[in-house]
Amino acid sequence: MSSTASLRKTEPAGSSASLADAFSRTGVATAIASLLLTIVMVSFRPFHGDAELASTGGDIVNQLGFGALGAISVFALLTMTDRRVLTALFAPSLLLVLAFLLLSVAHANDPSAALRAASFTLIGILVMATILAIPRDADSFSMVVVFSGFTVVMLSYAGLVLFPNAAMHTYASPEPQHAGLWRGVFTHKNIAGPIMACLSFGGLYLVRRGWRGSGLFLLMAAMVFMINTGSKTTAGLVPLSILLVVLPGIVGMRLLTPILFGVAIAGTAVGTLGIVFIDPLRDFVHHAMPDLTYTGRTTLWEFAGEMIAKRPWTGYGFESFWGTPLVQDSDQPFDRAWDIREIVHGHNGYLDIALAMGLPALCAAAYAFFVAPMRDYIRIPLLKENVYLGDFLMMILLFTALNAFLESFFFRRADPVWLFFVFSVIGLRLVARFPVTTRVKR
Repeated sequence: MSSTASLRKTEPAGSSASLADAFSRTGVATAIASLLLTIVMVSFRPFHGDAELASTGGDIVNQLGFGALGAISVFALLTMTDRRVLTALFAPSLLLVLAFLLLSVAHANDPSAALRAASFTLIGILVMATILAIPRDADSFSMVVVFSGFTVVMLSYAGLVLFPNAAMHTYASPEPQHAGLWRGVFTHKNIAGPIMACLSFGGLYLVRRGWRGSGLFLLMAAMVFMINTGSKTTAGLVPLSILLVVLPGIVGMRLLTPILFGVAIAGTAVGTLGIVFIDPLRDFVHHAMPDLTYTGRTTLWEFAGEMIAKRPWTGYGFESFWGTPLVQDSDQPFDRAWDIREIVHGHNGYLDIALAMGLPALCAAAYAFFVAPMRDYIRIPLLKENVYLGDFLMMILLFTALNAFLESFFFRRADPVWLFFVFSVIGLRLVARFPVTTRVKR
């Protein structure tokens, strides 16, 4: 939030703004933030069916579109953001991780292509920072959530009727086993599910602020859509994320949330990667639960671990492992659950960081993505608006961080799940440092 004024009582959800307010500095900033958040979710190619999940550097629409978003973001940050907020946007730990990203570009198989891909990633981070920084108060931020959330949800539902072959997976899709599952404006159910989960958190945030009508609509509409994406992981993580964040605050033990966050991350790491890399645990699972493979993901993780061991310090370079000749020309044992030669990512974001950038980068990312946000959450001032916004961001962080143990989205250009993850990391840093007002004078 660009305002650092003191907190005032939350205004009724039905408070209306005059036409003059819409064209005020606050109104323009809110409109820009709403437009940016909507575009990064909908993308420049909505209902694009079974196209690549991430934008490609050779796509002129994305080149021009995201270049424009970057320019708008820079302009908005320089003209609409409090200087104190601007200088606090990026934590040193996050900047260190981005430095590792640029180093991985330098030793990529195709540095020029990797640089184009990394530029999309950096623009996406800049856009999410702008969305957080330019709204002047909690009411403005809530309008951003309402506009972008309603737009994405309504477009996705409309697509089921108007463009059913694009808004749903079909038997003609590369993955016919997903036929009938919803994906809306997104390219895959594994993106649609997590984004709808994040929007449901936004609906809960609105309800807690007193915007009950719009909040309940967004919460329920996003939840229903999420369930129909067929993602069991997402459906299980959403209530868990809400419970671990909201319940401690209700019982007066808010500082318990970061501890539960750490326990959830550690437990999930042991329950996923641990059964592959910890020998006693692997042997136990092999005998007690031989079918526990996370739909074959353990095969990928075992292969990824072997390859990380060959280049532990630098990795293989940004976007220079999966789908490259190194993998495509490797042997494929007949009993391997998945054919790694056709895999586009490792279905574990943390392993993919190590594959691309090395183990030192993974350690830096663990601090930037886990330790720093938990520290920021602990430091959030006990002001109503700060608490509500901090809880919203922590739900997103917990959900996406846990989801990354089964999917891979870190640094994936304009992947909206990655962008929401960045949104939560940067947002917690700001909420911990600046009081959020309910509404400032237009």
